[in-house]
Amino acid sequence: MLRRLPLLWLAAAMSLLLSACASSVSPPTRYMLPASPAVSASSSAEATLQVSAPRLAHYLDVDGIVMQLDDITLNEAREHQWAESIGRQLERALRAELADQLPSVQVVRAEGNRPGTLTLSMEVDQFQGRYDGVAVASGQWQLRDSDGEMLALKSFTAETTLDQDGYPALVRSLGESWQAVAEQIADQLRQGGHL
Repeated sequence: MLRRLPLLWLAAAMSLLLSACASSVSPPTRYMLPASPAVSASSSAEATLQVSAPRLAHYLDVDGIVMQLDDITLNEAREHQWAESIGRQLERALRAELADQLPSVQVVRAEGNRPGTLTLSMEVDQFQGRYDGVAVASGQWQLRDSDGEMLALKSFTAETTLDQDGYPALVRSLGESWQAVAEQIADQLRQGGHL
């Protein structure tokens, strides 16, 4: 019995040590893209543009912020995560920025097929930090009429250099890249005579 006592004390000490280690894990830091401009609905809209939720490359549809470590290696951060699905954040920011850039257009969330409306859909291939200190966003967008006929198909890419190291700077630079994408799309929609 006396021999077993030190083993019991050792087991109790080990379980206390392990529980202390497990409880000291800090929760991840969560981020939102910078706020988009607040835009009021236009009562004299000349057209309506529905914006669909973007389709994300599989590796982007995750909680962690993605960082490209070299030309072939991607890493999803465990300690630095999106506070809300990045797809939802991108959709909301794109709608707000397009409404700001196209004041005569009513920009709404895509909900079914509305007669006389145009629908913008996107595929996002990259939305990540890169090893050379750049936040990159790229992919393609499509514009369809209410009958589903494709009116335009274009690629987009935007890169913003980080002004300092760290995830807060990366998230802000990703927001700037996404804003640049929205500006590109708005310019192309105007130049194409679609809106």
